[in-house]
Formats: sequence, structure tokens, C-alpha cells
Amino acid sequence: MEFAEIQVYSEKLIANIEKVIIGKRNVIEKALVALFCDGHILLEDVPGIGKTMLARSIAKSIDATFKRIQGTPDLLPVDILGVSIFNPETKKFEYRKGPIFANVVLVDEINRATPKTQSALLEAMGEGQISIEGISIPLPKPFLVVATQNPIEFEGTFPLPEAQMDRFFLNLSIGYPEQKEEEEVILRQNESHPINFLKPVIDIETLLLIQKHISSVHVDDSIREYIVKLVQATRNDSSLSLGSSPRGSIALYKASQALAAINGRDYVIPEDVKNMTKEVLRHRIILKSEAKLKKITADTVIDRILSSIPVPLEAKKEEE
Repeated sequence: MEFAEIQVYSEKLIANIEKVIIGKRNVIEKALVALFCDGHILLEDVPGIGKTMLARSIAKSIDATFKRIQGTPDLLPVDILGVSIFNPETKKFEYRKGPIFANVVLVDEINRATPKTQSALLEAMGEGQISIEGISIPLPKPFLVVATQNPIEFEGTFPLPEAQMDRFFLNLSIGYPEQKEEEEVILRQNESHPINFLKPVIDIETLLLIQKHISSVHVDDSIREYIVKLVQATRNDSSLSLGSSPRGSIALYKASQALAAINGRDYVIPEDVKNMTKEVLRHRIILKSEAKLKKITADTVIDRILSSIPVPLEAKKEEE
């Protein structure tokens, strides 16, 4: 597969999803980065922005199976993973798969589920499999978890632990639409929702082929060094009590490769790295209490780091 083909497929996917999610090309493009890297997405935003529709649109566009899990305090791990039920006819226990067995799984309001239930997702997200009664069962491929949480409401919620946050490849925020975009949303949904008419534009086999090709995008030594310097700078910043783990470096490396491929290039440039840094790192760092009191945000710290680390001059792949 040529990288020009990946760009064509990416444009098809973006255009298709934009029929539902209007005026958010940048967010859709970065959601595709996670999809192409076989990663997972944490969507943090206020209600009614389109978080659920984004997950459903991705699933429909790649002709994938889709399941939704609603995070509530009484949600149990078996409600996600499945349960063994005794069959009186066969006199044997039969395993019934839970909603985790889908290509795209939406976990709505994940921070309303208890820590025990949240942890049930750890193995699935990290290993692409689950363990039931000592038996490991592989999950379907591709496998994308899109989890949502409302950053405003804190009552009755259970904040995600660092280990769980680190499992998410990207942290995205859709944001409010512009006036013209919101008017277009009203017009399109006047009679029926456009999600009901969305058709696949690529198949799963093509997606899996794209995922395999992402790792072949060339990354110059100077770019790799730049990525590591950015991540290491989070561990020394005075506003942070915890910097990013090496998993952040790996994710930023892969995300930069995917963004380059989406734009039809077989090599990474510094802009690819810079464009993905916030989404890759913002949920992997923890602010000190005094920084929060000063209204400093994770994005503020990342902007400061980006401005302090020299950008590599050599951005293009060397000609052989």
C-alpha cells in the first residue's frame, strides 16, 4: 500500500464522519491517528457536543461492530467482560460474551463507574484480550475503546487512576461548534439524524493493512531525539508533580507517524510531532496543587515545553 492511498482513504473517512460531526476536521483527523495506531481515545467534554456520535461515526465508516457501555456506580466487571451461565440442558457452564467484544466500544461516562469496574478495562485496552476464569480470550481486531467523561461534574464520580489514564493513546476534546456550524447541525438534524444514513467507506481489512503500514513511516534521528526531549521535559517541569512515562514517548512517536501517513507522507516532520503533543501528553502528566491554584493547565505546561525545546532543522527523509 502506498502512502498516497492512505491519504485517499483518510480523506474518505474524514469526509464521511464530517457528515455527522460538522466543522471538527482537526478532531476527526486525530481520532483517525488513534485508530490507525491501534490506540484508544479518552474524550473529555461537556454533554451534547457529539462524543457518542464521533464513536458511532467511526464504527459505521469502517463497517465495524459497535457496542456502548454506560458507566454507572452499579456497573460490574461481568457487565463488561461477560459471564458464565449454567445450561441445565448440557449441564455445563457456557460463557456469554460481554459488550467488550466489539471493534469499537464506547464507554460513556467512564468516571461514573467504580474503580473495580474501570480496572476491568485495563487488560482489554493494554493487551487486546480479557481473562475469564483463568482463560485468556482475544478481542476482535481492530479494537478501539472510546471513553467519555464530563470534566465539569465531579459529584458521584471516580477519577481514573494514572495507570488507566496512561492506557489511552490520545486525550481529545471536541469543543463547541462555531455559529455557522451550529446552524448547519440544526438543519441536518431537522428531520432525522445523519448518523442513520452513514455508510462504510472502507472495510476492516483495509484498515488493518493501514495499521501495518504506519510503522514504516520514516522518522529521522533528530525527530526521535526531539520527541524524547519533549517527554523528558515533563519530568523536570516545576509545575508538574508527575511527568509522562516512556509510554508517552512511544505514543508520540507512533502518532507522528500516523499523522504523516494521513497527509500522504512517508516521513515525519517536526510539525507532525508538535500537532500531536498535547493530545498524547496532557492526560499523562499531573499538575501540582499550587499550579492548579494559579490556573495553570496541562496544555499551558505543554505549550511552554514546546516553545523551550529547539525544533530539529532536518525534517525530511534523506534521499538515498
